[in-house]
Amino acid sequence: MGITNSNKVINADRIACDGSLLVTLALTAAPDIITNPTDIVLVLDRSGSMAGAPLANLKIGAKTFIDIIAEATGGTADGQIGSGSRIGIVSFASTAMQNTQLITSVDALKNAVDALAAAGSTNHADGFSKAIDLFDPSSSNARVIVMFTDGKTTAGPPPAPVAAQAKADGAIIYCIGLIGSDGIDVDALNDWASEPDVSHVAITPDAADLEELFAELAANISKPGATNIVIDEKVTSNFTITSMLQPSKGTATMLDDRSIRWNIQQLGTTASESALLEFYVRHVGEDPGTKPINESIDYSDTEGNIVVFPQPTVIVECDVVVNPEPCPTPVDLTVTGCSDAVVVDMGDVALESTGRIIQMDVTIKNVCPGKRVALAAILTEVDENGMEYQRGMKTMTIPAHSAPACRDVQVKCIKFVVPESLDVSGGDTQSLCNERNFKARFIAHNIDTDYRCCEAVVTF
Repeated sequence: MGITNSNKVINADRIACDGSLLVTLALTAAPDIITNPTDIVLVLDRSGSMAGAPLANLKIGAKTFIDIIAEATGGTADGQIGSGSRIGIVSFASTAMQNTQLITSVDALKNAVDALAAAGSTNHADGFSKAIDLFDPSSSNARVIVMFTDGKTTAGPPPAPVAAQAKADGAIIYCIGLIGSDGIDVDALNDWASEPDVSHVAITPDAADLEELFAELAANISKPGATNIVIDEKVTSNFTITSMLQPSKGTATMLDDRSIRWNIQQLGTTASESALLEFYVRHVGEDPGTKPINESIDYSDTEGNIVVFPQPTVIVECDVVVNPEPCPTPVDLTVTGCSDAVVVDMGDVALESTGRIIQMDVTIKNVCPGKRVALAAILTEVDENGMEYQRGMKTMTIPAHSAPACRDVQVKCIKFVVPESLDVSGGDTQSLCNERNFKARFIAHNIDTDYRCCEAVVTF
């Protein structure tokens, strides 16, 4: 069967500017269908939401799947699936029906697909049940169920126990999901499918992709298992690889902080088999936006399997950061030799504070581009009776940003000096260890505005 599925997923759809992600690569391979005859049941959703283009594209995809399996099994000129493999069609809406038995006639299978009409609710459990009933318990053929659906379960019992029984009986379950008008329960598809779900579940929002998904699955099912697999993964310059877990199969090596090489000696050569590699990346860029994770991912094996991994993206949210007050200018010094003590003349320093320093950050929400903001920070100290005492006010102009939309602006390092002689905590006023209570207030206003007073012209 070759590589029957490949996937790449990330564990979040948005992160902070310096945020991290878990990236998962997954592969599934299985033996050659000619030497490993397989019974395949296509379980096809014909509920009312499939009417129109979704059903038309489903039919194209299912018939393409049948053609690829027929060709791969050395089917005869009269349109028969060969090498002992068979395909059956089950369709479901409010209830399911067996549109064909497990047969080898390509024409009969395609006619059954063409006859499907959309109407009714969505009963996944009955679809799985009718598929299980098609399998012959006395047959030694491998068992595969391909469940296609565009929606959530709206009729019948819970499908998860039925799918679990199919897997317990030896069936491999793949799920293809089309995000229909009512959405789709991805967690449910992951639960129904064989493990790992990342290599047995494919989701698309576009019905036009169905032919490609069915064709890719059929092509992979019909190829032999893979040997001498090499996967070279390289993330974009916006990310760095921070750590890597031991893969479930083979060995993986970090070539540098952006590249990984994963080697697998063999996969799926005697039975269906999956492999996982997980690693963590951290965003190191400075700009926000939708960022692709990988710059490139190359696959090769001895059998020449063509494997395409998805290209996941993540939304990176970076605050605009303003530092209104500069930090003190540092003085450089060098320590050389092996001396236990070094004396360095650091020059003069101006007296700036005689007490503790409170340093605050504040985020101004939804600042629109091209708008300067006037910000006031007011600090008071609170005594044991709740009375407030002024400890200072600062005003500053926050420069306008040029981001394409309104965004948050973080103002950092607003510093107040609070001398110990002003301590009103009620403790020892000579101690530096007294607990002191403060309150901070912030006022922010736009400076730039397009408002103009109406200019009235008065005539007599």
